[in-house]
Amino acid sequence: MREEIPDRLIIAIGGNAMHPEGSRGSAQEQKQIAADTARSLLPVMELGTELVITHGNGPVVGKMLLRHAIARGRVEPMPLDICVAHSQGGIAYLLMQALENALRAKGNPRHVVCLLTQVEVDPNDPAFQNPTKPIGYFYTEEEAGALSAEMGWNMREDSGRGWRHVVPSPLPKHIVDISLIQTVANSGSVVIAGGGGGVPVVREGRGQRRGVEAVIDKDRTTALMANVLGIKDMIILTAVSRVAINYGKPDQRNLDRVSLSDIRRLHAEGHFPPGSMGPKIDAAIQFLEGGGRRVMIGRLEEAIPMLRGETGTHIMADDA
Repeated sequence: MREEIPDRLIIAIGGNAMHPEGSRGSAQEQKQIAADTARSLLPVMELGTELVITHGNGPVVGKMLLRHAIARGRVEPMPLDICVAHSQGGIAYLLMQALENALRAKGNPRHVVCLLTQVEVDPNDPAFQNPTKPIGYFYTEEEAGALSAEMGWNMREDSGRGWRHVVPSPLPKHIVDISLIQTVANSGSVVIAGGGGGVPVVREGRGQRRGVEAVIDKDRTTALMANVLGIKDMIILTAVSRVAINYGKPDQRNLDRVSLSDIRRLHAEGHFPPGSMGPKIDAAIQFLEGGGRRVMIGRLEEAIPMLRGETGTHIMADDA
């Protein structure tokens, strides 16, 4: 089914899209990845659609923690919330520059703005007692055991790909200064916000905030942001063209268009494990239950065909 291009849109770029598995993470490498991302998103930006972009940070923030741990004998390590803020700013800087450069190369004067975003979480969220969010490198079981003993990290096996450092991932409850995101988006600028799921903070007695050590799932933050802003269409960009059920099995089947009710049923049947597509499906359900119309999941390079309904998996509200 061919879809019309929406007037308002939110796009979530995965952390691995900015820092693919196996990359060294050099500055030049990250600049090139940002430039490639900008080329893929240029056709969307040129539409003039009101556009908010979020991004992940899992690989980057994990490497920051490792750098701090290695140098801890000479330089005081930073807590995780500050590392999230650092990664949010660094990734958004590269994206902002690359997106504007792509626009200017086509003679388009549209601006791209990065907003450092705090996101409130519940200090009693059970996630703080059960770290599940993988960040940083993959390690062998022996390396993971050594790191756990040396640095006190929680390490967990990640979908057969190796062991990773896992941290708490509480649910986002409130996006601080979201009215500012709306104001800038209404001005016509592309807004980059909520990077890495936002800097996790808790609100105390008199409305004062303090950071907590966690990494919020960026797709969950994207869904909440879209619902509060009243954006009805959300894109989640990943490394695959479509969501699949029975993934990796002889009867694997790609999903093209599926209803909210059907995706709930498939999720309950265990088709989307926590280590892979599960968090994206959770966010899609959250977004649609919160008033969204359509979630598109697919590859970065296929953003425009996805918007038209020609590719990707489209999860639709039951009344859409």
